[in-house]
Amino acid sequence: MAYTTIDKPSDYFNTVLYTGTGSSQNITGVGFQPDLLWLKSRSNADFHYFQDVVRGVTKQLATNTTGAETSYTNGVTAFGTDGFTVDSSNWSNRSGGTFVGWNWLADNTSGSSNTDGSITSTVSANTTSGFSIVSYTGTANANETVGHGLNSTPDIVLIKNRDRATEWPVINPRRTSTVDTNMTYFNTTSIESDHNNIMGDNLPNATTFGIDDDTSVNVNGENFIAYCWHSVKGFSKFGSYVGNGSTDGSFIYTGFKTAMFIIKNMSASEAWAIRDTKRAPYNVGNVDLFPNLSNVETTSAGGNNYDILSNGIKLRGADARQNQSGQNYIYMAFAENPFVTSTGIPTTAR
Repeated sequence: MAYTTIDKPSDYFNTVLYTGTGSSQNITGVGFQPDLLWLKSRSNADFHYFQDVVRGVTKQLATNTTGAETSYTNGVTAFGTDGFTVDSSNWSNRSGGTFVGWNWLADNTSGSSNTDGSITSTVSANTTSGFSIVSYTGTANANETVGHGLNSTPDIVLIKNRDRATEWPVINPRRTSTVDTNMTYFNTTSIESDHNNIMGDNLPNATTFGIDDDTSVNVNGENFIAYCWHSVKGFSKFGSYVGNGSTDGSFIYTGFKTAMFIIKNMSASEAWAIRDTKRAPYNVGNVDLFPNLSNVETTSAGGNNYDILSNGIKLRGADARQNQSGQNYIYMAFAENPFVTSTGIPTTAR
């Protein structure tokens, strides 16, 4: 079997940078029509916004708040074949401001009906890259299931109630067979704990994920969105590790050179942190943005340093955000290059 089925990760995930103009402009260079766009101002303390093809391009959800879905006709106005269009809103196109957009490909449709779960969902899924966007309407019943459209069990599921102010639950790689343990929220610094009534009695499997009757995942008649990922060899990796508190820190094997890396300390009240090689290539700068904060881009202190290698991440600092001794962490990683291509040719980090 080939090492990977994805020789060019940027066909499925890509990061673009741009400078705002204050008037409508087309942002290109994505390489595909984005089905999920995560947009953040680097230079101003504006919200992190998710837009997707299932909900509709002008509908936003902010990862750093509990807020319900909002609509901005002058924010992101269209998805194009090579990117997206932004209008005059400051959060998407402030004149002179700098911005980053992280983009994922699903199936380039607004979704189709999925009846794998007890609740019928609408799903836009890419089974090659292990990513799906899932929309469903709540029932308020306990122990429901929702079809996710993938062919493997999701490692990460982010869920948001579109209709009211609620947290963003994260079903993550540290989940266990004990229901609702090791849960956290994408919009907070909270440590992992037991969160009653989120997953119910049904852990994710190859066709569905479970929801219970918490307002963040299941209210009768209200609308929800979920973003699901599973690891794909040579393209993406989602996992957990234990920090060692050393500048010769843990090595996180991914099987590829990383383009985007998201990390969360599950044992301490630390912010989520996100880095990518478009904003800080070749291990220079350790430049962070924080999914649960509106903060501007910051250059982290040495305790948060790490090296991006051809096959993983080598931690070089002992800060609590990434490598405190004995503490538990989860991560999400997407590839710039696979370690070995489908034809068996190794690649190297620069």
